[in-house]
Amino acid sequence: MSQQQDRQLLFVGSYAEAEGPGVYTYELNQNTGELKELDQVSGLKNPTFLNVDAAKHRLYAIGETVAEDTKAGEAVAFTFDETSGILTEISRELNLHATTCHINRDQDHSFLVVAAYHGGQVGLIGLNADGTLGALLDMKQHTGHGVDPERQDKPHVHSAWFSPDEKYVLVCDLGLDIVRIYALDRTKGELVFHKDAVLPPGSGPRHLAFHPQGDKVYVINEVNSTIAAFTYEANAGELTLQQVVSTLPDGFQGENGTAEIAVSSDGRYVYGSNRGHDSIVLFEVEPEDGQLKLVEHVSSEGGHPRHFTLTPSGEWMIVANRDSNNLAVFKVDTKTGKLAFTGLTAQVSKPVCVKPLLNYN
Repeated sequence: MSQQQDRQLLFVGSYAEAEGPGVYTYELNQNTGELKELDQVSGLKNPTFLNVDAAKHRLYAIGETVAEDTKAGEAVAFTFDETSGILTEISRELNLHATTCHINRDQDHSFLVVAAYHGGQVGLIGLNADGTLGALLDMKQHTGHGVDPERQDKPHVHSAWFSPDEKYVLVCDLGLDIVRIYALDRTKGELVFHKDAVLPPGSGPRHLAFHPQGDKVYVINEVNSTIAAFTYEANAGELTLQQVVSTLPDGFQGENGTAEIAVSSDGRYVYGSNRGHDSIVLFEVEPEDGQLKLVEHVSSEGGHPRHFTLTPSGEWMIVANRDSNNLAVFKVDTKTGKLAFTGLTAQVSKPVCVKPLLNYN
């Protein structure tokens, strides 16, 4: 590897009080798997989820604040230095009048979307040309409830994702058992309801991942510990359910809630995390129809694997174990998709999200 290729920047978001560090920069040595902390930033309460704009050298984080005596969501924009990993705050703006749990960005650097779990809302935020945060352009309030009286008593918007062509925004609502699809009106800065993809009652959709070919979507369901495989018709903006598989091994009787899902860059494998069983589950993608075939479960090497990421090379996985306060480093066999724990970890307080710099150069 060249000197540039052998290091990969990683950004970590966590549960934190504003007076303590909450966002971190790490360097992954892609020759050895070792992690080295480069920077940490205080001043944000619970900056749990992040989005990286590699091209513009920007990092966007959610945060929790107070507005009109109630908890509210804010977004914070940073610049970062590729060599040192140092983060510098450039913008901070209130958005939703509910705390947020997820943030995403379009490839044109024009919009952010944020999700409010407790408020049941999704928000569309404008971005300025210099990468600073603009106004909240639109907010959609979900209504209703699901079948689980404890987990689905009301809408719980858990994440929002741009479709590959960015004509649509797909929103996972854990409380309603739907992926709600909005058309993105770029001219008006609006989310326009398009249609719902309905999951089996009691599923609790949390996050999703597109297949690299763009014709399949995999949704990880928190409440019943499953993954739902959909086909995706881009022109129609439509999801069609094909398969539902358990993320747990046969015979497991304990409590569990899933968290993150990812598809390998070659589209051959799907990974999901189990919190309770504390594992990463690996599925092989059947090439003819995109359905999933179980390969293995691997210990997350910590408690409550809230998130994980695959590096752009596809050779490493970093797992954020919230309750054991660690990042665990795994080597990925790119031929089989299987994971091997390296024995290497880094201690981070309550990590929730780990994101790589996707276009390191």
